[in-house]
Amino acid sequence: MSSRREILDLLRENARYTTEDIARLTDFSESEVAEIIEEFEEAGVIRGYQAVVDWNAVETDEERVRATVELNVTLDRETGYDDISERIAKFPEVTSLRLVSGDYDFDLEVEGDSMREVSHFISDKIAPIPEITQTVTHYIMESYKEQGMEFDDHDDDDRLSVSP
Repeated sequence: MSSRREILDLLRENARYTTEDIARLTDFSESEVAEIIEEFEEAGVIRGYQAVVDWNAVETDEERVRATVELNVTLDRETGYDDISERIAKFPEVTSLRLVSGDYDFDLEVEGDSMREVSHFISDKIAPIPEITQTVTHYIMESYKEQGMEFDDHDDDDRLSVSP
């Protein structure tokens, strides 16, 4: 017997599956699949559908720069993590924002047209937020896997293996 979760798993695997495809892969009828997906969308479980893009494979002269930024914050009685996240998430340059455990508080992903643009965004818009105490920016040089999709068309290692 299929579960509603299986429909979510299939849509994460391939958001272009039709209701007919999902019905064939599960024990649900096509109308049940359509109804369940609509319920998920209305409840905010499914927030949208996106393509996974390998920007290195796009033939263009335009540069696209992505960076991960570690943010440390200091909270006070009036300001919580949600308050800070609401301010940061409103910027269009921000593609992802997560509260994390460990050595820093927020994991921020940003995109821009150049390293300069990303740098200026961090220094002019993010760092001045009063609760932000430290930023550490890591520019993404190469992506090998995004949202579960491997980018396996990278050059193979042409070195010969040597064994003793």
